Amino acid sequence: MQKFLILLKDKREGELTHELLKQLVEHLQELNNTSNLFICGPLKDNEKAMQILICETKNEAQKLVESDPFIKKGYYASYEVHEIIEANEGNNWLFDDPQTKSNLLNQ
Repeated sequence: MQKFLILLKDKREGELTHELLKQLVEHLQELNNTSNLFICGPLKDNEKAMQILICETKNEAQKLVESDPFIKKGYYASYEVHEIIEANEGNNWLFDDPQTKSNLLNQ
């Protein structure tokens, strides 16, 4: 399973209703129940929101985002999906990762 960062963007101010918020919470609960939701929440700037989803493929992550009530109802007009390369102790914080190596200056 991979992790995908979802950025919800282009929020439509003044369009959040109690019903839409309720639909979002139900959607997030379903993602949590199916173990697809790692973390989510609005950004402090109150202009964007993020989710980290756990999925097999980017296509699966995109389908989950497109089923999000905030996207379906246009509360957020657009979104981005980015695959995360997780750095952790198990992979030596990506020290030996090909992407890391390709970013190093020649020494």
